[in-house]
Amino acid sequence: MKDTITLLKESEAMLEGHFLLSSGRHSDRYFQCARLLQYPDRAAEALAGVVERLKADIRAGKLAVDAIVGPAMGGIIVAYELARQLGLPGFFTERDDTGAMTLRRGFEIKRGARVLIAEDVVTTGKSSGESAAVLEALGAKISGLACVVDRRAAGVPVSWPLYAACTVEVGNWEQDNCELCKKGIPAVKPGSRKL
Repeated sequence: MKDTITLLKESEAMLEGHFLLSSGRHSDRYFQCARLLQYPDRAAEALAGVVERLKADIRAGKLAVDAIVGPAMGGIIVAYELARQLGLPGFFTERDDTGAMTLRRGFEIKRGARVLIAEDVVTTGKSSGESAAVLEALGAKISGLACVVDRRAAGVPVSWPLYAACTVEVGNWEQDNCELCKKGIPAVKPGSRKL
């Protein structure tokens, strides 16, 4: 079994350069997990360790999960694959025409449902937090967060137990303190969210 970093590299999903992230922060690496997740066998392998840790915590009574929900776009395939391996329903939240995160397409969440949020990459947890707010407003309880890549800067908290396939330290700056901007290197924005 290959580790997630190897799978990311083999899929050419770990890019180096100067990137403007969906969070508004700047970074010297970008994880285009869609390039990994386009291969069902690699997606299954990358998330297998996360599933084992989730199952262990469920068996130990530390975690309860009724559904997996991923914020669109990056969380859709991750939610599906985790749900498939855990035998649970999996669906997604998405932005409406105003840019607000919503639950649409006939997806429903029952009051009291325990939800695991699934992401491709966690940098600040902004998308997860927006999805959580929508789900909690509908009566759900967020039990955890799972992702392919945890790339948070030191000291950036998440509100729930985190299950990451890999944790990677990368340059991660506010625009005003970006080391790459200071060097005059132009930034590119490969993500899907409009800032």
